[in-house]
Amino acid sequence: MIQIEKKYNIALWLDKLFIDDFGLEPVPALYLKLLTLILVLAIICFLSWYFTKIVIVRFLHKFLLKTEVIWDDVFIEKRVFEKMAYLIPAFIVVLISPSIFADFPTLTDFVILLSNIFLILVLINLAITVLSVFDEILSKIIILKDKPITSYIQVLKIVVYFVGGILVLSLVLGKSPFYFLGAMGAMTAILLLIFKDTILGFVASIQMSVYDMVRVGDWISMPKYDADGDVLSINLNTVKIQNWDKTITTIPTYAFITDSFKNWRGMSDSGGRRIKRAIYLKVSSFQFCDEKMLSQFKKYKLIQDYITKKGDDVQKFNSKIIDNEIDSVNLRRFTNIGVFRIYAEKYITAHPDINKDMTIMVRQLESTSKGLPLEIYCFSAEKEWLKYENIISDIFDHLFTITSEFELEVFEEPTGKDFRNINR
Repeated sequence: MIQIEKKYNIALWLDKLFIDDFGLEPVPALYLKLLTLILVLAIICFLSWYFTKIVIVRFLHKFLLKTEVIWDDVFIEKRVFEKMAYLIPAFIVVLISPSIFADFPTLTDFVILLSNIFLILVLINLAITVLSVFDEILSKIIILKDKPITSYIQVLKIVVYFVGGILVLSLVLGKSPFYFLGAMGAMTAILLLIFKDTILGFVASIQMSVYDMVRVGDWISMPKYDADGDVLSINLNTVKIQNWDKTITTIPTYAFITDSFKNWRGMSDSGGRRIKRAIYLKVSSFQFCDEKMLSQFKKYKLIQDYITKKGDDVQKFNSKIIDNEIDSVNLRRFTNIGVFRIYAEKYITAHPDINKDMTIMVRQLESTSKGLPLEIYCFSAEKEWLKYENIISDIFDHLFTITSEFELEVFEEPTGKDFRNINR
């Protein structure tokens, strides 16, 4: 890669020292001279590396640590400047080898070849480290924090490895880099097969970023892969998810394009988290309300106004059709299930942890063999899982318990105790 013309020939001085001054034979003097030259080159390389690392690198570290900018500290953490120090010995070997090994042209070419390969490897390692630095810096930027930056950085790393590998092969085999690129063209089908997952993952990463499908930190549910938790990272080949039981699930990136999944981000960005749960009531416990029951219901502050207003409407309607000859079945009357439904709705509306700006509804679903489902549909103002579950428990603790006040019964599958009581 890098060579200079021979300017100084230290070999002549060593020949004079070993043969003329020490009186050695030519052959032993030749081997001793070679060992001396290698030792001198090694000492020069070590001293240059040590000086660069101790003086320059430490100076840069002290300077960067004093700056107010935070991102430059990442270069120190990733040891970028320490890795740059290895470039100096490689350059020195390439530059002075022709002079030092003037009497050993074959060895000179071999040393320069090794130095060039070492130089390329150092540059590859340095480029990979710098890309990792940019990955960490960009990931901390707010507008890019939830983007799959790591996927793009990984693609660049693959390119660096690919180019570096081509350059090393061209040096070792003495061929032009374009020769290997032409050979790669003939192996396109094999390369596509080998890097299939990588290519699919890269395309998927672009689509996920463009269409804003998944971000780092999103709550993802993907039953096919038994994944339900937060996205920790989005890489070129995999998406890492931490489930709620603290286990880690890795999913192929392209699976987010080919398979279905649920992203709870909409819930997180909205004003509440949905509560949708039903109470199954026994139909046999439904009944019309008599005056005693209505008097009791009027004591409940949540439905006082409803009982009064609805009672006036019922009385007005009945007064128009009342007749001693008309059966009471034709009259409008309160039912305990209807009053309880209104009570549940009023209770939820008055609950301090329910978002009043979102849908609040208590509705009857289609009856089943387990009774009539009375569904509670609303949104919790708290979206954190623990607080959300506490709110649900608080609501249903109350509603389940107070059903008996309306002379209603909650359905429950019969147990062994129930069967034992049949004969009593």
